[in-house]
Amino acid sequence: MSDVIEEGTAETRGDLRLLHYLLRLPRPVEDVWPAVATAEGLREWLTGTVDLEPRLGGAARLGELGEGRITAWDVERVTEYTAEERGRIRFHLEAAPDGGTTLRFTHETRSGPEPGWRARLERLVTALARD
Repeated sequence: MSDVIEEGTAETRGDLRLLHYLLRLPRPVEDVWPAVATAEGLREWLTGTVDLEPRLGGAARLGELGEGRITAWDVERVTEYTAEERGRIRFHLEAAPDGGTTLRFTHETRSGPEPGWRARLERLVTALARD
């Protein structure tokens, strides 16, 4: 999976802590979008309990990651969830020239990055390989 998920980078901007990952997925955007923007897709790899209102401002309940709102929603491009105590979780998808998808993942928080993102993203890659 090291050729699919680049090493994560962390940075600090004032009191914000940001964690970034870049994934190069061999699936087209229309296959990746449901995995990051639907309750069914997120249940496959992120957390077992997910409930979403798939629209800007919609409620987002992400199991152990907490409850919040969908704070960015651009179909097949960007979805962002802001959980009350866990910060902002953003997925930005771009079509790659080879027909795959480049996924830019960011977790922004004031309390420090949520542990386990690398493992979660590996589960996403595995889930997409099954479909």
